[in-house]
Amino acid sequence: MEARAKIPPGLPRPNPTVSYWQDPPSAIADLRSTQDLPRSADHVIIGSGISGAFVAYNILQRTSQARVVLLEARQACSGATGRNGGHTKAASYRSFVDHEKHHGLDEAVKIARMEFANIRATHAFAARYNIDCDSNPCDTVDIIYDRGHLESGRTAIEHMQQTMGSDDPAAGYKVYSAKEATAMFLTPGALGAFQYPAGSINSYKFTIGVLRLCLQRELNLQTNTPALSIAPSASHDQPSWTIQTARGEIATPNLILATNGYTPHLLAQTQGLIVPLRGQITAQRPGSKLPPAGLPTTYSFIYENGYEYMIPRPPGTAHAGDIVIGGGLGRLPNDGASEFGETDDAAVHPALSGYLTNCTAGYFGENWGQDDADGRVRREWSGIMGSSADGLPYVGPVPGEPGLWMSASFNGHGMVLCLKCAEALVGRMLGGETERRELEGWFPQTLWMSEERMERKFVGRLNQKAPGEAEFGEREKEGRSGWNREC
Repeated sequence: MEARAKIPPGLPRPNPTVSYWQDPPSAIADLRSTQDLPRSADHVIIGSGISGAFVAYNILQRTSQARVVLLEARQACSGATGRNGGHTKAASYRSFVDHEKHHGLDEAVKIARMEFANIRATHAFAARYNIDCDSNPCDTVDIIYDRGHLESGRTAIEHMQQTMGSDDPAAGYKVYSAKEATAMFLTPGALGAFQYPAGSINSYKFTIGVLRLCLQRELNLQTNTPALSIAPSASHDQPSWTIQTARGEIATPNLILATNGYTPHLLAQTQGLIVPLRGQITAQRPGSKLPPAGLPTTYSFIYENGYEYMIPRPPGTAHAGDIVIGGGLGRLPNDGASEFGETDDAAVHPALSGYLTNCTAGYFGENWGQDDADGRVRREWSGIMGSSADGLPYVGPVPGEPGLWMSASFNGHGMVLCLKCAEALVGRMLGGETERRELEGWFPQTLWMSEERMERKFVGRLNQKAPGEAEFGEREKEGRSGWNREC
């Protein structure tokens, strides 16, 4: 893992796999708001995923006259946001105890509540601006196949409800027995299940919708303009940064990196601190015995050393009932270590292709039925996440680099963190002392960039668990279903 962490990420690859969500591409996919790259701007944001889009939105909401330029190496929203499963699911119970141990109870509560608030805010934003993005607030269920995870989950949920209050929506979990889980969720072999509020969304269309709002406020979007390097401009009295691109230079007093797993390409001190991780997803036609109206909840399937996440397409959407499923890293040798440091999203891992194709029928067993006449897999693609050394994103000013900010490395958990992290970053960047004190009340202080955090060493996303979940569950060797052992 130390060797994988040293691999320079480089620039995003040309001609990446096309995700289920990017076909057809948006009309603004290749937009350049101006023919020439501006020479300067008040704010330059690098990265047009959900983080970059919401940083731009928050800046423009506050200062409508600000000159904001957003640089994107490829098409708009062509990175992790346009390639994820669209799962607005926190699973805070899986990290709560670990966060409490390392950061204290107050911080653990803040993280859980912010994740829940992020989910609510995402779907509320889509509704407020009428963004056509298949927004679907719904419940989710974790199907458990490992006794250690089952017991640790029950304990964590009880602890959350005791410390936060049973009426706190961020602690609103239901626990089901093996018999109940099998009957309710059609998953033979389950040892139990946890159900709680979550949702699904077409995160590509959602982010494109946010970018369109920003364009109405005079955002200058420059796609297919990779940032080759960044450097401080020492000749100015005020902090200033110069961004070098193949189309020329642009200078700014405020540079924001929303570059997730690619951040070390521009900021050398994050090499080994932020490590790319390639993930893989398939979109599948459902089996004949699954409910004709589609499954009503989203799913995760959690086993000894990993998990898959699954999002059924809701009624009224294109290909309603389709199943979008990703994960499987825990099924690769060395728990998927080969995918860390990997930035080739123009390819897919053949072993994961076979596993993800077959696992759906395995999880649902006789409840799957026959495959569609056109075949099970409709589309398959990969994408690059960013893994951090401590399992939490890096948000705020970069220590020792005046005028440089970042919101990056979301550990595959961005759909329940990015919106609120962008809000906090802009609040700290543009807000006064009163707003900064208010931020302390709701934003977890452990997410801010700090010299201490930058000194930590990347050791891998242990067991492919949720962010911050280094010690969740035990490696129970007994009691898992035979199908899971064979897969």
